[in-house]
Amino acid sequence: MKTVDDYLSGQVLLIDKPLHWTSFQVVNKMRWEIRQAFNIKKIKVGHAGTLDPLATGLLVICTGKMTKQIDTFQGQIKEYTGTMVLGSTTPSFDLETEINASFPTHHITEDLIHKTTQQFVGEIQQFPPVFSALKKDGKRLYEFARAGEQVEVKARTVQVTEFEITAINNLNIDFRVVCSKGTYIRSLANDFGKALNSGGHLSALKRTKIGDFNVENALSLESFISSLTN
Repeated sequence: MKTVDDYLSGQVLLIDKPLHWTSFQVVNKMRWEIRQAFNIKKIKVGHAGTLDPLATGLLVICTGKMTKQIDTFQGQIKEYTGTMVLGSTTPSFDLETEINASFPTHHITEDLIHKTTQQFVGEIQQFPPVFSALKKDGKRLYEFARAGEQVEVKARTVQVTEFEITAINNLNIDFRVVCSKGTYIRSLANDFGKALNSGGHLSALKRTKIGDFNVENALSLESFISSLTN
């Protein structure tokens, strides 16, 4: 069982983020639980890379002096698994928003799906979703989007080292992606649909790795809270 000094001197904690929680909420909850467990007023807690509320999987959480390493962890290669749905799009590129357009899919074959992944391996340009936490003029992009305001989003260069289709079930496509910091898998799903001359959006996403950290070694939030007192 870890002591208060362990958390203050610095810990790297692997958490499997639950669905519908923001990364910020996970950090706040853990900070509060550590403070309560050890009766302390302040402790630094931060995460090394945001996950969307509709994504699950690996959050690297740093406490105390280890928060100085957050930028290092954030810059490491990441791996994701997930599912995208072909034939329709949403404004947020995932299920946070309703489907806004549908497209023909009769021309899409399994062979075409596999071949199209090759367009997205290597250094690629992508536009971050307007429903994202990126800031412009001091406001989060999703604040503009939810208010119905138009905002210009600039393309960014990212690196995709692996893009593998792991299963095809009608229009539901399971995949695995290994990519650089700053890659939006929602944007990848949207762009993949466009490349197939159809639409596409993300229906499920899990981050499985950050550098050498693996979600298989991560604790649930409940297990972490329990470990503070047991």
